[in-house]
Amino acid sequence: MHQNITAQAEQKKDEREEVLKEIRQLENRQKILQNKQRGEERKARTRRLIERGAILEGVFPLSPDLSGEEVKAFLVALSRLPGAAKLAAELTKSGDAL
Repeated sequence: MHQNITAQAEQKKDEREEVLKEIRQLENRQKILQNKQRGEERKARTRRLIERGAILEGVFPLSPDLSGEEVKAFLVALSRLPGAAKLAAELTKSGDAL
């Protein structure tokens, strides 16, 4: 009888270890998938920024020597022109291009 109880206890311990191992594997898989998703999101953002930067350079042939702050100041000045806010709001609502 004592051997039977010991065997059952050992079996439950083994089952518990297997379940804990499976949980660790699933947690690691979740981390891998989250890292992959963050990488894809970063890649998409980088691509979007590059495309928009290329559009900006194509529309406004600014000197490549301008600093980021100078480009920002230029864009801020453009955004303050009459009608700019309204146009931006309309584009945001409709999703249309110019």
